[in-house]
Amino acid sequence: MASKRQIKKAIQNACGDIASECIFAESAFGENKIDEWDSIIIDTALLQQETVKRMNMRFDKKVKDFANRKEYNKARRAFTRQCVKELSDSFRSEVENITKRMNALLPSKK
Repeated sequence: MASKRQIKKAIQNACGDIASECIFAESAFGENKIDEWDSIIIDTALLQQETVKRMNMRFDKKVKDFANRKEYNKARRAFTRQCVKELSDSFRSEVENITKRMNALLPSKK
């Protein structure tokens, strides 16, 4: 599994890419829909901020709470895996929603 720092950088890069695509699409296609594009960019920035903030999870138990160090490490890894899975699922669904909103603003083919 990647480190927290690598995951945070990936989140920031993904959100940056989405925002840059919105800026490009706004300048190319969105003469009359500037407010909607700006709303998507703001929502993307908020998504990034919230996801990175949620990435700072802490395992609240200590080694003393377990029979041995091996059980502690196993429980800690399981906790971290579960948190990253929930975070990933939440991030993915929000990105899909943002993508749907972006696609709805693009002009249809004629």
